[in-house]
Amino acid sequence: MFDWIGWLATAVFASSYLSRQQVIMRRIQGLAALMWSVYGGLIHALPVLVANLIVAAMAIGSSFMRPAAAEFREPAA
Repeated sequence: MFDWIGWLATAVFASSYLSRQQVIMRRIQGLAALMWSVYGGLIHALPVLVANLIVAAMAIGSSFMRPAAAEFREPAA
C-alpha cells in the first residue's frame, strides 16, 4: 500500500546523481532519505526509519559545511 513512497524515494535518490553540484546532490539525497524514513515508519520497519534518519542528517548537515580543502588554500599572489 505504501510501496509508492519507497519507489518515489528511490527515484529521488537516483536523480541526485544528475546534479553537477555536490551540495545539491547531498540535499537531494537527504530528501530521499527522509522519504525512506517516512516509508520505514509507515511499514513499521524501525531499522529503515533510523538508518535513513541518520543518513538524512549527515547528508543535509554536510551540505552546509565548508569544504575542508578551502581552509588550506593559499591566498592568490
